Amino acid sequence: MSRRAPAGWPDEEIVRAAQGGDEIAITLLVEASHPHVQRFARSLCATPQDAEEAVQEALIALFRKIGTLRVAGALMSWLFQVVRHECMRRARLSLHTPATLDVARSTEELAFVRLEIERVIRCVSELPAEQREVLILRDLQGLSGAETASALGLERSAMKSRLHRAREAVRTQLRAPEETLRGA
Repeated sequence: MSRRAPAGWPDEEIVRAAQGGDEIAITLLVEASHPHVQRFARSLCATPQDAEEAVQEALIALFRKIGTLRVAGALMSWLFQVVRHECMRRARLSLHTPATLDVARSTEELAFVRLEIERVIRCVSELPAEQREVLILRDLQGLSGAETASALGLERSAMKSRLHRAREAVRTQLRAPEETLRGA
């Protein structure tokens, strides 16, 4: 079954043309991907500045590596993975560098918030691919149920089932003690 790109994402024809080196298609691909990648980065990164940096890194990686992407349908997941890694990298850096503190929060509180963000990211990244995709599209990207189902080539009931399993798996992992998540 052929997957249709979610609303606003470039279709597979543009992705394939970009993979082939078509400069116009590459430009269209970067421009069409930008708002989605930006929304994801803003929901994941600790600061707006980190989000913008993560977006830039993802789009630069897209521009440089589009020709090596094997499956056009994997573009969205791959871009989100680049953003996720960059947000995590920046969060780790900020834990080790002095920063101007918000008066309302102590250093300890900020560290706990960052650790919890990393924990949520880790839980989502450990989901099976089909659950991770539906969770990202529906909860992080804010697509409607119908848009998510259509983007994944699923019936709405199947999408809802996957989304329920994904949310439940994340909840269960987050309730587990941190040692359990690390395998200790």
